Amino acid sequence: MILSVIAIAAAYLLGSVSFSVLFARLFKGIDIRNHGSGNAGATNTLRVLGKGPAILVLALDICKGILAVWLGRWLAPDYDWTPALAGLAAVIGHNWPLYFHFKGGKGIATTIGMLATLCFFPALWAGIIGILSIVLTRYVSLGSLLFVTLTPIFLVVYDLAGWRDFGIAVLTVSILIWALAVWRHRSNLVKLKNGTENKLGSKSGGKESSLG
Repeated sequence: MILSVIAIAAAYLLGSVSFSVLFARLFKGIDIRNHGSGNAGATNTLRVLGKGPAILVLALDICKGILAVWLGRWLAPDYDWTPALAGLAAVIGHNWPLYFHFKGGKGIATTIGMLATLCFFPALWAGIIGILSIVLTRYVSLGSLLFVTLTPIFLVVYDLAGWRDFGIAVLTVSILIWALAVWRHRSNLVKLKNGTENKLGSKSGGKESSLG
């Protein structure tokens, strides 16, 4: 139990490392949360810093989710809940980072990493649909929400079809992640409904979704 607590706490601290904020300070000497959409994620990094830093932020944020799950597996291999909760803790850390006054991103990139590690194929199919949505509509928020919505659905499909039962811990945490993502994207949902949501590549400063 102690190792589980350590793993979850370490995952939160790992998630609290905001590469978007760090790179903006390093490359431009600015706080990215005061520029563009104000979000500390890969999409706003693309807007403010360009493609190279944005790709690096995206990759590193995904890696945070992957490493968080493996911390749980390494430190508490006998507890099914620990890897899932460690992944969730990393997303929470990204959204509310200890090191940056609890003002972070929306956690989608870190969510991608943790869900792909916990349940690769359900996350893969959900991710493909999310990416296609972004390609067709250029709405990152829509693709992000499709990803977090469809992953628990595919988990249930896999279980009912007899392909694989990923366990109640993974399903529960995936639902919690969905609820957290919907909450973080609530303004985006309103804008999607009103047709005012910013599209990928937009130069305006509205509060769009972010892969991070």
